[in-house]
Amino acid sequence: MGDNRERLDSEESFAALCGVSPVERSSGRWQYRRLNRGGDRQANAALHCIVFTRLRVDRRTQDYYERRIKEGQTRREIVRCLKRYAGLEVFHLVGQPGPGPRS
Repeated sequence: MGDNRERLDSEESFAALCGVSPVERSSGRWQYRRLNRGGDRQANAALHCIVFTRLRVDRRTQDYYERRIKEGQTRREIVRCLKRYAGLEVFHLVGQPGPGPRS
């Protein structure tokens, strides 16, 4: 979030900043979502590390992964969803922006 916390007024804006906001794509026959390629690459890399660490260690994430595989989702789609959820958790942990500095 850096020094400009006031510009991040919603979860969606934080997701766009981190590059984990979904973007609708179409190849003509197929409609799907992909992650936004814009945003802060370091924040996106941090969320990537969070997701793959959770896939190795966290039982809830592993159960979620297995359930989505059984539903027919691809690994890429599951990781996209997990990155989005991890981004939302980070946004709530960091907290809402407070009032600006007093002059």
